Amino acid sequence: MQPADTIDRLFRHESGKLVSILTRIFGTHNLDLVEDVVQDSLLKALEHWKYRGIPKNPTAWLITVARNKALDTIRREQNKKEFTQSISPLLKSAYSASATIQQQFDEAIVEDEQLRMMFVCCHPAIAEEAQVALVLKTLCGFSISEIAKAFVQPEETISKRLYRAREQFRQHKIPFTLPQPDEISNRLKSVLTCIYLIFNEGYNSTHHPSIIREDLIEESLRLVKLLSDHKTTNKPETFALLALLCFQSARLYSRIDTSGNLIPLKEQDRSTWNQSLIQQGIGYLQKSSSGEHPSEYHIQAMIAFEHCATQNFASTNWLRIIELYDWLYRLRPDPLIALNRLIAFAELNGPQAALNEVKNIKDRDLLDRYYLYPATLGEWHYRLGNREISKKYFQQALELTQSPAERILLESKLTRA
Repeated sequence: MQPADTIDRLFRHESGKLVSILTRIFGTHNLDLVEDVVQDSLLKALEHWKYRGIPKNPTAWLITVARNKALDTIRREQNKKEFTQSISPLLKSAYSASATIQQQFDEAIVEDEQLRMMFVCCHPAIAEEAQVALVLKTLCGFSISEIAKAFVQPEETISKRLYRAREQFRQHKIPFTLPQPDEISNRLKSVLTCIYLIFNEGYNSTHHPSIIREDLIEESLRLVKLLSDHKTTNKPETFALLALLCFQSARLYSRIDTSGNLIPLKEQDRSTWNQSLIQQGIGYLQKSSSGEHPSEYHIQAMIAFEHCATQNFASTNWLRIIELYDWLYRLRPDPLIALNRLIAFAELNGPQAALNEVKNIKDRDLLDRYYLYPATLGEWHYRLGNREISKKYFQQALELTQSPAERILLESKLTRA
């Protein structure tokens, strides 16, 4: 493995740990300083390893560099900045600063620090779109450019979101702590939403040349696994989300052919589905059943399980899936959920029956900007033999998506029609 490849992997897997530890030391109000120290540590590794080779334990080497740079930064900035209130007095003394820093880098507390960092990023004072950017930047090691590309936003927009979030840290003096027990449920909901948004972009990338973003999927799985392993956050909804991600990830590579083109569910080779991940998903779904009030993730996981549990498309239990979508819609009356329900409904009752029901979708106009709506209408009309109408809808869908893979699939449908 080349040094640059190793740096990239460490940046993905280790930078979140370093940011979390250093934020505990420096405080959330000094996040810029934290990220500078981590970036400097990575740059030093790149420079050093280029000439001397990769050390046997690159992670330990990187931690040592980050710890030393943190200590240098504290010595340089101790009269200019205030650090985390609880340990700031210890950092002011040359005698105690080194020992304090050493203690904070103890491997035993690293996972707890990452957990705290997740909740800090998803503090209610931070806007939801900024929460996602913060998690990707601080815990997953993504650059501003990568975040902008992942969510089809200008880099300037992402930079402004991150800047405003840091300002909220300073203005609200957001502490580096887990929420109180009576706040944990609401805050956990925000954290899970953030992770799910990251996973969805990885599972169905909106603009990337590949429909699948492995880096986003890997990070979302890592983060929700962190939550499920901790006694404070291993709640039923956490296990339900983890089950959902396992089921979805199990089918990941059957969704594309060797050229990276999308394969519809009906045509996927189910023998390629990852049975180990499906079994893990079943286990997590069973763990999620201890709660009294099922969440959206419970129902979505059960829908995903129904697809994973069938040997072929023809034997899919569409009636059960429709029932689950009805349940999900009662929890969250969203027109996109209603559309997905109708897609299952069409498989059971035929495309004409589904077309007759479309007009009953509440707030249907909100679907007009989402490519799946005209693409679905086009498919139903194609199956009914209405070729010209189907072409019109496929063309509309093409104009609504920026995903190269989705565009190729829609163009093939246009050619076929």
